[in-house]
Amino acid sequence: MKDYVYKYIDEIDKKLEKKEITKEDIDEHLIKIQFFQHERLIHLLVTLFYAIYTIAFGVLMCISWLFAIIFLILMIVLLFYIVHYFRLENKTQYMYIQYDRMKEYDKSRKH
Repeated sequence: MKDYVYKYIDEIDKKLEKKEITKEDIDEHLIKIQFFQHERLIHLLVTLFYAIYTIAFGVLMCISWLFAIIFLILMIVLLFYIVHYFRLENKTQYMYIQYDRMKEYDKSRKH
């Protein structure tokens, strides 16, 4: 997903630089934003569940040290999910900025 987002954003940035934005590009961009918002929501939920399980196994570590192995595995996975979610969040917000720029260009073209 990361590569897909970066590739798409670069593609739109190039179109914005060349001022080759069409109404279809703007409409497609809104659809892509919706897709990435959905993806972002799913990753947020997964991240929250991993956080809850990590905390639970952290508490269970007090009972037995064997839970420490599961806790460490969950902690590592949680850190990767947090980094992935952070990137996805930032790129989705950047797409909002792109959309605003696309709309400005579309307005200026009509005059």
